[in-house]
Formats: sequence, structure tokens, C-alpha cells
Amino acid sequence: MNAVARATSSARNSPAWLILVVVCLGQFMVVLDATIVNVALPTIQADLGFSASSLQWVINAYTLMFGGFLLLGGRAADLFGRRNLFVAGIGVFTIASLLDGLATSPALLIAARALQGLGAALVSPAALSIVTNTFAEGRDRTRALGIWAAIAVSGGALGLLLGGILTEYVSWQWIFFVNLPIGVLAIALAIRHLPESRVPGHRGFDLAGAATITGGLMLLVYGIVKAADVGWVAGQTLGLMAGAAALIAAFVMIELRSSHPLVRLDIFRTRSLSAANASMLVVAGGMFAVFFLATLYLQNILRLSPVETGLGFLPLTGGVIAASGFAQRLIPRFGVRAVTLGGTLTAAIGLILLSLAPAAGSYLPDVLPGLIVMGVGLGFVFVPMTLIATTNIAPQDAGLASGLFNTSQQIGGALGVAILSSIATSRTAASLGAISSPTPAQRAGAAVEGFQAAFVTGAGLMVLGAILVALLVRRRDVTAISHIEVPSTATP
Repeated sequence: MNAVARATSSARNSPAWLILVVVCLGQFMVVLDATIVNVALPTIQADLGFSASSLQWVINAYTLMFGGFLLLGGRAADLFGRRNLFVAGIGVFTIASLLDGLATSPALLIAARALQGLGAALVSPAALSIVTNTFAEGRDRTRALGIWAAIAVSGGALGLLLGGILTEYVSWQWIFFVNLPIGVLAIALAIRHLPESRVPGHRGFDLAGAATITGGLMLLVYGIVKAADVGWVAGQTLGLMAGAAALIAAFVMIELRSSHPLVRLDIFRTRSLSAANASMLVVAGGMFAVFFLATLYLQNILRLSPVETGLGFLPLTGGVIAASGFAQRLIPRFGVRAVTLGGTLTAAIGLILLSLAPAAGSYLPDVLPGLIVMGVGLGFVFVPMTLIATTNIAPQDAGLASGLFNTSQQIGGALGVAILSSIATSRTAASLGAISSPTPAQRAGAAVEGFQAAFVTGAGLMVLGAILVALLVRRRDVTAISHIEVPSTATP
């Protein structure tokens, strides 16, 4: 643990691995919930009476609050205590999960999902900053972040499986109730084993900066989500984007003048942090598209059940876990920059393979290879990219750096899904435009053409991420990460 963390820690003798287990437990619950709801949506719609247009807000209310409050959560963790924010976030998330399961109307469920997103925005940056403050730069942090990355990515895929099982064999309410024992356990373990750390000295809080950046990010995410429905050049979309731009511009002006800014803008002079966030912004768009579009292909085209769909994503999870562990061995030998480039290009190949899946396809030959390759690519991406984003950062900015990285992932994911969904819908509509009375087979074929176009675009996002890494990440900025001592008995 670094000097600042030690100076402000509660007296605890918990081993570092136990601290890692506790924060990963909280993070797993958060990322699991980002996807566990997807396969239950048709059942929720029928049970609570959602309209076709309002059903999307079961997902979007969570994303909106999560993306909008991440920066605020990251800075609050630095100022008010990382363990405090972690425990508070888990508490909010757990209570919201109970309210989700008890919801009897669309409005109540949407409100509870928004509250879950707020809890997640407190948990994620606090958890990641606890990891970076517990493990020193070098081999230990690389291993810890390898486990962290595997949890963060594979939790999404496992959520699809668990959501299918609970919905099909118990009830949709249990996709939320399952969080209750996990949350209670995480809080108990956190209070007992997590050290407290915060930025020493002045505790001033930039309320104006917090309000403008949170409002700006929420408007941005809302505009992105609505653009998929009303169009990217619609007056509503342009108005929301203009409002978001104005609030973000106001935030920049406030931060330049504030004596205690929420975000010290000079943190972006750390080239490795800026490069990692720019790359993650585009890579996350392609990654989120896999879960969203591949789920639609498996259920709507291949007619797999919710449980079969969840099982279908397990190879992707296995690829992420295996590659995350392997990346820890490759980084000392080839460098963090090379491993990141290899991962993004491998993920792009996985998306290209998925784009070849036909309307009359089947899982094993047409989907499985792409998911495995994609999983391996993501495993190689998230370990080094997280290292790049959190290295060369002062201890007092650990929460801020974590919040920035999580924000890039959430905003990038929301933007990517909205863009790729629009591409898929437009391509499908164009394919059906000349057909007056399309048959079910023609509709399926047109839908697959839309999926294919979206997957190819997602591959382009991965390639763009690789280009950004190549152009922005300088070898001298990541030399300390790349030269990590590895035991002589270790083999890649």
C-alpha cells in the first residue's frame, strides 16, 4: 500500500489478496447486473405491462445514472474515504435491488433501476482505487488488475446465463433478489477487512463542478440513448447534445477557476491516462455491441432459449479469464503497449467472424469461433489498458483516475450500442424497403444483414482503438509497467 493510503488507513492487518476478493465481490455484483436483466425483459414486459417504447428504460435508467455519476463517485471516494464510498454504494445498490424485485409497476421498476445505477457509480471507482492503492506498481498490481479485468468483463457474460436460469426456472424478480445476500456479505467483509484511505488535508468539495459535469454526462447519455429512436439529426437529439456540450463547457470553466476542483484538468497531461481513456471510449463501443447484438441473433434468429443463450456466452467468458491470466505473463516480455495492440486487433477479428454468421446459421460453426476470439482479445485488452490508465497517477488522484476510466467505458459503451443499433436498424429497413409483404424468412435475412453491418462497424471501432494506442501511448510512458519482474519459474 502506498504512503498516502498507509497514513490514512484504519488499523487493519488483512492480507492484500483478501482485500482484492472483497472489492472484486462488489464489482462482480455491479457488472453482473448490467446484463442479467437483458434476457428477462420479455417476461418483465408481460408481467408489469411495459409498452414497447418504455421497456428500454429498464436498461437505460441504470446506464444513465451509472455513466452520469461516475466522476462524482470517483472524486468523492478520494475526499470522503474509499471504503466509506464502497460500503455506501453497495448499500444503495442492495436496497435498490430489493425495490426492483418488489416493483409492481413500470414506474417503480425504472426508478429503482436508476437508484441501482447511482449505487454502481459509487462502487466501481472506489473499488478500483482501493486496488491501485493496495498493490504497488509492478508485478503485484498487474496480477491484481488481471483478476479485476477478468471479473469486470466475464461478469457481464455470466449475467446473461444467470438471468436466463432465474427467469426460466424461478421468476424474474430473483434476478434482483440474488443481489441481496451478495450485498450483505460484501458490506460485512468490507467493514471488517478493507482499509480506509482518503486524500489528506483539505476536504473542500466542488459542488458547482459536480453539478455541471454530472448533468452534462447524463444529458449526453440520454441523448445517445434517445438518438437510436428519434434519429441522430432530430431536433430533440441536437438539443440534448447542445445542452450536454454547454454543461461540459461550463464544467471546464469552473474547474479552471476552482481552488478545489472536482477534476484537476492537468491530470490529462498524464499522457498514459489520456491515451487509455481515449482508446477505451471506442473499444467499449465494440465490446458492448457483442452482448447486445449477439443476444438478439441467438434468440431472434437461432431461436435459442434464455438459458441456451446464456450458456452460449460462456466460451467468451472463458476466453476473457484465460487471456487475462496469460496477459500478465506477456506484458513483461513484450510490453504493455504491444499486448494492448494485439488484444484490440484480436477482438476486431472476433467481430469480423461474427459478422459472417448467416440467417440460416447455427451456433457451433457460425457463432462460437467469433465469441472465443473476441473473449481472448478482450482479456488481452483490459489488463494492460487498466494498467496504463492507473499508472503514473498520484495517490491522491487514484479515485479520480478510476472514475475517468470507468466513465470512458460506460459512455463509450452507451455510444457504441446506440450507433451500432442504429446501423443495424437502418440496414434492415433498407433491405426490406423494396419488399411490399416480406416473409418471415426475408425479415430474418434483413435482420441478419443489419447485425452483420453492425459487427463490421464494431470491428472498425476496435481497429480505431488500436490506432489510438499506437499513436498516443509512448513507450517511455509505460516502461515501468512493461518491465515487471516475473519469477524465473513463470512461463507464458
